[in-house]
Amino acid sequence: MICDLPLSTTLTKGGKWSARVSKGKVLRLTALEPGANVALWLYRADHPAERLNIPDTLKAQHTARLTRHHVLMSDEGRALATITEDSLGWHDPLGGITTREQIDMQYGTTCFQVHRNEWFKSGYENALIEFMRNGLDARDLVPPVNVFSKVWCDDAGGMHFDVEHCVQGAQFAIRTEMDVIVILSNTPHPLDPRTKYPSVPVRLDVEASASLGMFDSSIVCPESMRALENTLSLAALY
Repeated sequence: MICDLPLSTTLTKGGKWSARVSKGKVLRLTALEPGANVALWLYRADHPAERLNIPDTLKAQHTARLTRHHVLMSDEGRALATITEDSLGWHDPLGGITTREQIDMQYGTTCFQVHRNEWFKSGYENALIEFMRNGLDARDLVPPVNVFSKVWCDDAGGMHFDVEHCVQGAQFAIRTEMDVIVILSNTPHPLDPRTKYPSVPVRLDVEASASLGMFDSSIVCPESMRALENTLSLAALY
């Protein structure tokens, strides 16, 4: 999919979306009801073998959560995107995605043949469909950012999901620092304890950005700046 800007669309319950998005664009997600979760993947558009690397993103920026001014880094040490807006202060990089088996066990068995568009989709299935549309496959699956979700760990290492974290109207936005393939899945977080399949619509808005991250004085982490510099160096070769 190629975007004509400005673009606005709504990810419905179990919805998915993908597109090749050029550098210097802002993608904004808005939770239209409480309790949203959207899995986000990023791949370099002209060389998808370079993609979002959650371990490097967290290690380099000394964090276990993602929020405004954090850079989403690739496995080549480059900045794919920068988080520019965040009304919640915490988005989960640890939880992964739901599978077909988990969805059936937690929310009840559904299928398209019986329930049509109301069947309960998993994050894994949505990801694979959008991967295929962009020349990727299951081997390209990496951990996503779970936008709007908060997972915290206790002293024993147990992971806990904050059910009340995402409020209606919560916003999260990234600015693309290079041409990327963006993949989104509006499906439940795998640690969400609720037994009713979440039905939370999320609006997606895409527009041009006024500036790129290298000139953003709010980027203060040296590792984040180095990733942005690496992206600029790559762009200079084209």
